[in-house]
Parts: sequence; structure tokens; C-alpha cells
Amino acid sequence: MPGKPSPVARLFWTAVIGCPFGLWYGAPALAATGLALACVLLRHLGRPRRFRARVRRIARAHGETLALRRRQERFRDAYGNWITDGWLRERDYFLDRTVIPQIGARDADLAVAERERMLAIVEAEAAAIALPEEDDAPVDGLDYERYCAERLARAGWRAHRTPASGDQGADIVAIRDGRRLIVQCKRLTKPVGNAAVQEAAAAQRYWAGDRAAVVSNAGFTPAARRLAAATGVLLLHHDGLDAIDLAEA
Repeated sequence: MPGKPSPVARLFWTAVIGCPFGLWYGAPALAATGLALACVLLRHLGRPRRFRARVRRIARAHGETLALRRRQERFRDAYGNWITDGWLRERDYFLDRTVIPQIGARDADLAVAERERMLAIVEAEAAAIALPEEDDAPVDGLDYERYCAERLARAGWRAHRTPASGDQGADIVAIRDGRRLIVQCKRLTKPVGNAAVQEAAAAQRYWAGDRAAVVSNAGFTPAARRLAAATGVLLLHHDGLDAIDLAEA
């Protein structure tokens, strides 16, 4: 990188500066030069290890969120195959938007060379978090709505379910600290599409909400995520209901 001496340059200039002193002052100066060269070399050889340790610390700080996203973005299809496309995209997104900006330009070369190992670190940190059993969430749609409403209530929200008909896309209306959250619940075996985001955005206007959210046990399609980013609709796993804060969302 421009402006950053390479290890070869460091070794060269250490030798250029140290060797004349060694020839002038004898064995002690030569030994000091050799020690300096060894330190430069060891620092260079240890740089990837230190880099990976930094990546691990960043991933560990977001471990619970990563674990939730890993659960949400992986599912079994009708043939019993694990579909992990959403989670693989999430790992890349986490590296590009969270890890690499914190690492900075100084280690940009390692961010390219070590990308596969970085992804493996993110995978390991996400998998290491013990989450509540997924079976705790009911399979039936109406029971799942009740389950989500109960979790909101435990988190301090005044949550009530909307009528079965005429809800205009809202399953739950929750109020806390004067702010109104409109929730649509989706208990599915595949990622939620953008139709749910459209309905939640419309329900927010109909129910005069401050924010709308789609809550699901499953992940969300890329189209749903793009639309949510444009409309301000929150996309949540039900485990995230305990900590939701509209003041920060």
C-alpha cells in the first residue's frame, strides 16, 4: 500500500542502518542488528494471526445477533436439504459493513487475502451462541401471533391482537412509551417475501403506527430486505422482540 513500508523494505533498511554500526562497534552491535531484524520478521509473520484475532473480537461482540441471523436465514426445503443462501449473504454483508470498516485501510491487504478465514471465524462465532430452542415457537399461525404478543408484553409493551378480519395486514398492535408498533407475524418454513413487507407498510398507515415490523421464525428474501430498507419496515426474528426499542430503531 502507498505510504506503508513493506516487510522487505523494513528488513533492508534495518540491515542498511545496523550493519555499519556492527562493523564499527563489533559483535555487540551486530547482535543488536540481528535482534532487530528478527523482531521485524517475527512481527510480519505474526500479523495474520493478530489480524484474525481482531476479526474474532469484532464477531464475538455481535455474536448473539449473528446467531439469530444464522438461525433465521437457514431452512430446510421440501426435500430435506439445508438452504443457506441467505446466511451466506449475511456473512458477506457483516464482513463488508461491520468488520472491514473497523479494521481500516491499514490491513486492507489482509482483508482480501484472509477473507475465507474471516468468513469461517464469523461462522464459528455465530454457531457458538446457544439460542432458545426453536420448538418454543408454535407452528400454528394464530398461536404464533399469540406467542409474539406475549413476548412483546413481557418486554413492557401493551400488545393486543387485531380482529381476524379487517386487520389490513396487522396481526398485533403494541404500544410503549407513547409509540405504536404495528406487527405482522409470519410462521413459515421458507423466507418471507416482499408481499409481507408491503402489507406491513400499509398496515402502519391504516393503524397510525410509528413503525411497522414483520416478525418471523424464517428469513427474508433479498427483495423483502430491499423493500424494507426503502419503507422503514423492521424485519425481525421473534427472539428479537424482547429487546426491540423504537427509539433506537
